[in-house]
Amino acid sequence: MRKIRIYEDEILRKKSKTVEKFDKRLHDLLDDMKETMYEANGIGLAAPQVGILKRAIVVDPGDGAIELVNPQIEYSEGSQIDIEGCLSVPNVWGEVERPKKVIVRGQNRHGEEIKIEAEDLLARALCHEIDHLDGILFIDKVIRFVTEEEVEKKRSKGQKMDLK
Repeated sequence: MRKIRIYEDEILRKKSKTVEKFDKRLHDLLDDMKETMYEANGIGLAAPQVGILKRAIVVDPGDGAIELVNPQIEYSEGSQIDIEGCLSVPNVWGEVERPKKVIVRGQNRHGEEIKIEAEDLLARALCHEIDHLDGILFIDKVIRFVTEEEVEKKRSKGQKMDLK
């Protein structure tokens, strides 16, 4: 478990560095990030959120964890607006516009190239976490902040929308 940095922390506003060493330290970081994300009931976490300025993210919108190192959005299309939250901005939610579909290229923990085609929630989660790598928080993109009651109403309908 690592400590999740909260929005006042300056590290969240800095640009992360490209990962060049695919070693045990990186593997430990990715493992710790997954454990931290699951413990906090999140569906995504970026390295800056645990105080490390490296281009690494983990996401799991419900189909198993995906690790991405040095991710880049290669292609996006469409638009979706939905509610997001963030582990680094506790108890704040807002509607954010994101691409409906993305293609993301990156590397796995061993440095091998991978490509992910994602839609809907997975596309949203990838965009949210990649933004963290550039010092961008979801609150920078909020169209409209929403109340906790609106979030609970949507959750009660079984919709997963709360990005962390």
